[in-house]
Amino acid sequence: MKILYGIQGTGNGHLSRARSIVPILKEFAQVETVLSGTESQVAVDFEINYRYNGLPFQASKNGKVDIFKSIVKSHPIDLIRDIRRFPMAQYDLVISDFEPISSWSALLKGIPSIELSHNVAVASKESPKPYSNDKIGKYVLNHYCPSNLKFGFHFEKFNDKTFLPVIRNEVRNLTPVLDDYYVVYLPAYHDQYIAQVLSFFDVQWVVFSKYTKKSFQQKNIQFHPIENDHFLSQIESCRGVLCGAGFELPAEVMYLGKKLMVIPMRGQFEQLCNAHALKRLKVKSIPALDIAYYRTIHLWLQFESPVMVDYPDTLRNDLRKVLVDGVQLIQQNESVKPLTSLSLLRYFF
Repeated sequence: MKILYGIQGTGNGHLSRARSIVPILKEFAQVETVLSGTESQVAVDFEINYRYNGLPFQASKNGKVDIFKSIVKSHPIDLIRDIRRFPMAQYDLVISDFEPISSWSALLKGIPSIELSHNVAVASKESPKPYSNDKIGKYVLNHYCPSNLKFGFHFEKFNDKTFLPVIRNEVRNLTPVLDDYYVVYLPAYHDQYIAQVLSFFDVQWVVFSKYTKKSFQQKNIQFHPIENDHFLSQIESCRGVLCGAGFELPAEVMYLGKKLMVIPMRGQFEQLCNAHALKRLKVKSIPALDIAYYRTIHLWLQFESPVMVDYPDTLRNDLRKVLVDGVQLIQQNESVKPLTSLSLLRYFF
């Protein structure tokens, strides 16, 4: 069996998860990979066979999705061409972690496909969601990656198609201690904006930033470029983490027994849902990095305790379940037909 594994390259979480998933998949099948998006800083130890610009989400420097930049950088004509020209016929099965080129090409050409992503779990009916009138965000979550079957990862198991978070072995092998500093990872905010706000708090901050090329100190804040080993050593010893409301990093922080505060990116519906789900676990969240939330941040720093979770290593068994269903899908391939123009319209509307 030959599998194409699609990876979303906007942000670091999808590639980080792929570092654990791809080696296990290769134990059961021949696996090639496609990466779309250019915003990830995570290095991988497996070959990326195809790279595309994809359909990225661009952030401004003050914590908000920039719709105009996202549309301009996506190059829609190139995206359609990449989907149509992708050499999909050589694969038996597509597994996509919210990667649109592999998903759409499989749909158009009748190749069995599975979406295996956090986004699937967020979109499920059982997953907790905040009240929101963000119709575009909801639409993207449900239509960005079409597939024949769907499995998801979330902070809690909400149904039999939901798995617990993938905690990488690098994190499982850490020995957590509590030193007197806090790690910050807020890629939606620029360094100087972060410094303006965090300098009001009398604690030591260690900020990892995609804007920083060389480490430097500003008042009570250290800024560092994103580098995996250094980042892991810092979260191993920190007292807590202030980060975006993504999925992988908050799960790892809770697993390590560190206290956590999240800030969802404005205009990013998935992160709003993540923050809402984390509130169920008693994790603190604020709408934006702003001095208006001084009291909330101060109380978190002084009095908040870590949220304790149990995330056992079930990834191998989870992937077996995915592959068993994938084989059944291949065997029933007559039910997977190439998408017609009428079917495409029905899918969207």
